[in-house]
Amino acid sequence: MGRSLRIALLSYRSKPHGGGQGVYVRALSRELTELGHRVEVFSGQPYPELDDGVPLTKLPSLDLYREPDPFRMPRPSEFRDWIDVAEWATMCAAGFPEPLTFTLRAARHLLPRAGEFDIVHDNQSLGYGLLRLTRAGLPTVATVHHPIAIDRQLELAAAPSLYKKLTLRRWYAFTRMQAKVVQQLDAVTTVSETSRVDIERHMGLPASRVDLIPNGIDPGTFAPPPGGQRRDTDSIVAITSADVPLKGLVHLLEAVAKLRTERPVTLTVVGSARPGGPAEAALDRLALRDAVRFTGPVPEAELISLLQRATVMAIPSLYEGFSLPAIEAMACATPLVATDAGALPEVVGTEAGLRVKAGDVGELTAALQLVLDSPSLAEQLGRAGRRRVLDTYTWRATAERTAEWYAQTLERKGLPC
Repeated sequence: MGRSLRIALLSYRSKPHGGGQGVYVRALSRELTELGHRVEVFSGQPYPELDDGVPLTKLPSLDLYREPDPFRMPRPSEFRDWIDVAEWATMCAAGFPEPLTFTLRAARHLLPRAGEFDIVHDNQSLGYGLLRLTRAGLPTVATVHHPIAIDRQLELAAAPSLYKKLTLRRWYAFTRMQAKVVQQLDAVTTVSETSRVDIERHMGLPASRVDLIPNGIDPGTFAPPPGGQRRDTDSIVAITSADVPLKGLVHLLEAVAKLRTERPVTLTVVGSARPGGPAEAALDRLALRDAVRFTGPVPEAELISLLQRATVMAIPSLYEGFSLPAIEAMACATPLVATDAGALPEVVGTEAGLRVKAGDVGELTAALQLVLDSPSLAEQLGRAGRRRVLDTYTWRATAERTAEWYAQTLERKGLPC
């Protein structure tokens, strides 16, 4: 290993449970620290849960999208400066301001402390504030998990009206900023080959300029059920960080409704149904209120328990740039039924789960039924998934590769590494 590096790790929101960004920030900062580097995390709300030895510097926003009152109107006393005013004004104009306003706050905080850090690592905010850091000579890199333009594309396709399409275009206007910023950073990494190709297609950054560092898992924490513990019968689990078309949740609900005509399957969704959203409407349309439970965000220990008890894990997504839930389930030896969307085939491989066509409810239903009907197949898939995680996906390997990437970036710039 080279010298100990001083790293500023930025994340504009770091939901600690049920969201990949918060998991990534916590795990990467912990493992880099254990490798001997000094990491300080900078985050807006919701703040991450970090391990001992990793300091958190809070860069509070107006938190305009917090639960249970998203799109709230802040009190006049909450406005501290012009960045807060810009954040509120952008929301009022139907835009999403956080990637920009977070990076402006981060730059304002970091520039006077530039001598304290060797490198700044941004976790996909990609706001214009980062360019203030690069212009000041502070090496600045970013992880792009996948281009948010893909979310935009899928939500526009599912929009029921012209008005909704117009508001979505305004909401996702920040993706143009991200495409400009990503091309001016010192280095960029992503988590899958699929995302690397999509970054070139949707953001214009050549794939040759994007390094590949997969996400990981702690296989000692996410583990198979303890000896003697049996899995629940006819139990399906899914994890969704947001109730949006990208996650394909309505397709899974339709598959569960079909399965319920022959067997009393239950579905546990780690996440929340958006009030008035498509998933909530589908629950009533399909008469599934008594068969589906939304847990909301859960602590890690409860998530592991859910995965260890489930008969099968379903990933019905229409796109995934990686899929932390997939490797979490695989580490727990939980068999998968996953779509062929995005990086899922790359992450899951050919032996850890059954693959179905994204958006095909019939294929999804049949694959879930096959796993539910065959305990031996479920066990085989689970064992293969656990092996794949141990061979390929650990947070320690992610951190080691990330530290090497930092050193390579500093070396290219002629700086000590």
